[in-house]
Amino acid sequence: MIATMLPPDNHVHTEWSWDAAHGSMEASCARAVELGLGTIAFTEHMDLTRWVITPGCKGATQREALRVGPDNRFNPPPLDTNGYQASIQACRDRYPGLRILSGVELGEPHWFGDQCAALLAGGAYDRALGSLHSLQIEGEPWIIDDLYSPYAPADLEPDGIMRAYLAEALRMIQSSDLFAVLAHIDYPVRAWPAEAGPFEPADYEEEYRGVLDALARSGRALEVNTTVPLRAEIVRWWYEVGGDAVSFGSDAHRPSQLARNFLEVSAMVEGVGFRPGRDAHDFWRRR
Repeated sequence: MIATMLPPDNHVHTEWSWDAAHGSMEASCARAVELGLGTIAFTEHMDLTRWVITPGCKGATQREALRVGPDNRFNPPPLDTNGYQASIQACRDRYPGLRILSGVELGEPHWFGDQCAALLAGGAYDRALGSLHSLQIEGEPWIIDDLYSPYAPADLEPDGIMRAYLAEALRMIQSSDLFAVLAHIDYPVRAWPAEAGPFEPADYEEEYRGVLDALARSGRALEVNTTVPLRAEIVRWWYEVGGDAVSFGSDAHRPSQLARNFLEVSAMVEGVGFRPGRDAHDFWRRR
């Protein structure tokens, strides 16, 4: 029997994330109630990677209103933890029937272990996501999105970017225990260029299985991110390597994106072999 209740949305951004100009915690809570969503987790960005911003690249215009240094590096704004936690409490008071979880999305936590550990130690976070948005190319950090562009270094091809991403994701899992959920394992697919042909997970099955096996052995959860959304083959490999838990995340950066594609994707996940946990607010578990 396919579940019809929406699973918790464990990956949501609001005005407290530097890249969510249209985000709103209060409006996201209102949208969650409208959708009948029982649980929402606000996982704001904690980014410390100073990405290269090449003059003229597509990302430069979007980020110049934030902080780009004279060395053409992006300076990520820090998370305002006090303001964020106050907003969480205000929303909990206003929406007592909605379970509102605090959280953080740690960017490249294996590169910034001390800083990420200090953040987690300084506040009560119900959800800690580990995210990889970047690769070190010729000794410099680049956001994945920009590596498909002609101004990227080393004449990189999409195939090489994908394999490098999965290799770095494996290193992140093996060298950091600060996060409980691996977010968007398919992140490079978001900017996958049409000229590269359709993305086929089977082309990277060995690498994917290596990452998933390490994650399963660490006892952590795999996020099924619904931005693309995650392909069924990858969820099946997660089941086959012994993965126990699935977390759903819309990666919403505005209220209208909350729980996007959840009905279709939850049906796919249930078809692979995962079910809602005993607690409706929990991760989904293998049957």
